[in-house]
Amino acid sequence: MISKKILALSLTSFSLLAANTDAAEFRLPAFETSKLSNGLTIYLMERHDVPLIAVRAVVKAGAVNDAAQSGLSNLTGDALLLGSSKFDKKTLDQSFDFHGGRIASSTSAEATSLNADFARDDSNTLLPMIADALQHPTFNAEEFGKLRARTVDGLKQAKESPRNVVQNYYRSMLYGNGAYANPVEGTVSSVTALQTQDAQHFHKSYYRPENAALVIVGDFKPSAMRTQLEALFGKWQAAGPMPVAAVKGKVQADKARVWLVNKSDAAETTFLFGGAGIARNDPDYVPLQVINTILGGRFTSWLNDELRVNSGLTYGASSAFYTPSEAGTFAVSSFTATPKTDAALALATKTYQRLWDKGIDAATLESAKAYVKGQYPPRFETNQQLAGLLSEMFVAKVGREQIDNFMRDVDSLNLEKAKYLVDKHFPRDKLQMLLIGKAEVIREIAAKYGEVTELDITANGFAPIAK
Repeated sequence: MISKKILALSLTSFSLLAANTDAAEFRLPAFETSKLSNGLTIYLMERHDVPLIAVRAVVKAGAVNDAAQSGLSNLTGDALLLGSSKFDKKTLDQSFDFHGGRIASSTSAEATSLNADFARDDSNTLLPMIADALQHPTFNAEEFGKLRARTVDGLKQAKESPRNVVQNYYRSMLYGNGAYANPVEGTVSSVTALQTQDAQHFHKSYYRPENAALVIVGDFKPSAMRTQLEALFGKWQAAGPMPVAAVKGKVQADKARVWLVNKSDAAETTFLFGGAGIARNDPDYVPLQVINTILGGRFTSWLNDELRVNSGLTYGASSAFYTPSEAGTFAVSSFTATPKTDAALALATKTYQRLWDKGIDAATLESAKAYVKGQYPPRFETNQQLAGLLSEMFVAKVGREQIDNFMRDVDSLNLEKAKYLVDKHFPRDKLQMLLIGKAEVIREIAAKYGEVTELDITANGFAPIAK
């Protein structure tokens, strides 16, 4: 847990930034990018308002790299904190706790990162631990077994709540055999089979300096930090050639389809529908955030207004673009009591079609633009948030111009361009729909929306069982 002292300093930083941020003039703070001689990318962003440092050690090794061993990237990332060649797990845990710091791992479809936050004066103590955990994990067999068991238990429990797993089914449906369909956490059977040697091999294959970046944001002197990073990471070398990149896949939407996932004890139906979206670095990324805000990106959106406020069919409805580095997806999502499934789906699809049937009016567009501009700067106020953004930019190949021009791109969106972007990026027909609920009750409803494939939530994984 983060100490009270660091928490207080973080809140002070947040307040100062909030008071001095002018949304219309927002720019990404200055930072420098360089590479060590071994190819490791370094991002350094100085911020001296509070004596804190945020570190993100990010490796392009995520679920897309799991191949036939689903969940391996996630388990490997979590296992980095089980101890390293110089610091066992107890020493690592107690050191960060004693100094009031924080360290954790996180894995996504395309990357794994070690995320740490600590006071400036503790850099000489804690940064070497991060370096050793990243480069020289020991994957202690006993601790690895405990971690694997906890992960499997979590996977078993996840399917008790469809909203925990609905995205896994949806991406499996849309991406098919593409690597973007791989569930980050894996499946019960795949994770149960993973061994320490699997994690060791994965680490050796993908954890290499030319495939990684180190992001440092906070209170430090650049010259001293560069010297420290060279000493800690400069000798890191790759072992063998890089594995061939996986085929990430594109959305399959040649016809309207429905996946009906049976949960025989379900009291409600959870649903998604949509299709192909955009990549994170798409030039239309910013204006699409404004349009999606109108449709389903805020409490007063069309979807939430119709399905929750006006009809009472659900406690919430939304829409979102999933934007990885390549082919993304788009989905409208909600849930409703089983007897209300037919009405909720009908209203959700009708409200979605409003993008074309009625379009966006000037007042609504201006309201959404003001909302998006107001929400944007607070997303990048703390060291942790900025470190996360730089990590995302590294993985998704996003240039800083997208960040710096955000306000300009929002302001330039007009009704004509909005209509063009709706036609270009929002899937209108051949919708892909996922339903999780009591199949015997909602089977005929599902058939209204396309060719139905039935699955059972108790089955392993998130795809139909091959026949």
